[in-house]
Amino acid sequence: MTGAPELKQVRVGLAIVVAKGRILIAKRKKSDSFGGFWEFPGGKCEATESLEECVRREVAEELAIEVTPVQALKPIEYRYPNAVVTLFPFVCRHDSGEPVALCASEVRWVEPSGLGEFKFPPANVPLVELLSVARFADGGAIDLPVGGA
Repeated sequence: MTGAPELKQVRVGLAIVVAKGRILIAKRKKSDSFGGFWEFPGGKCEATESLEECVRREVAEELAIEVTPVQALKPIEYRYPNAVVTLFPFVCRHDSGEPVALCASEVRWVEPSGLGEFKFPPANVPLVELLSVARFADGGAIDLPVGGA
């Protein structure tokens, strides 16, 4: 008998969309996995696209806004029972459009210090903790505590 089957590897581009010092989050629909949890916009990367292209495409599809990734944060790997998910978060400048919850039940702009008040999927917890103590400048620049990025 051989070892456990190889887990599926999933690459996910996440957008930390910043405007006026606040971060955009979306609430998953009840019918989705982790339904009712909050998330940073984004999704699975297609084999033919860069992580930055994935982030721009997913945000446009999910929220009908345009963003520019300005800073990559440290990837986060999380092992779920059926897959290993690697999150590739990017701090993004909000370029145009008003967010519309096309693929979510709700969207909200929140202060970084308030992120801990929302329930996120387990893979997002380290990112929520990091962002909750970050300061954001205009244009999406981020100031993290030492060792944060």
